[in-house]
Amino acid sequence: QVQLLESGGGLVQPGGSLRLSCSASGNIFSINNMGWYRQAPGKQRELVATIFSGGSTNYADSVKGRFTISRDNAKKTLYLQMNRLKPEDTAVYYCNTPPHFLSYDWGQGTQVTVSS
Repeated sequence: QVQLLESGGGLVQPGGSLRLSCSASGNIFSINNMGWYRQAPGKQRELVATIFSGGSTNYADSVKGRFTISRDNAKKTLYLQMNRLKPEDTAVYYCNTPPHFLSYDWGQGTQVTVSS
């Protein structure tokens, strides 16, 4: 069984930055293929960013140029650096495998609120 623990969220003003972390533990060998998702109130969960085993990354158009996904395989930790945050980035952020990969149980997520 794999546990995913997201952290690093908080309240930030528009234009600010946050760095999210996702720590994976349990029966997991690597975090080569992972993604960040978010779910805003009243909306479906959406994929924000992905990183694959070769190092390639993909981003949703809404965050491209502002967010950066990275990982530390030795620490089994996934990161999401979020810059130039906007109110529409407000959501609960989760990590998990990308679509079409076997998914893990979802963690509790970490709340990001962008507001002045």
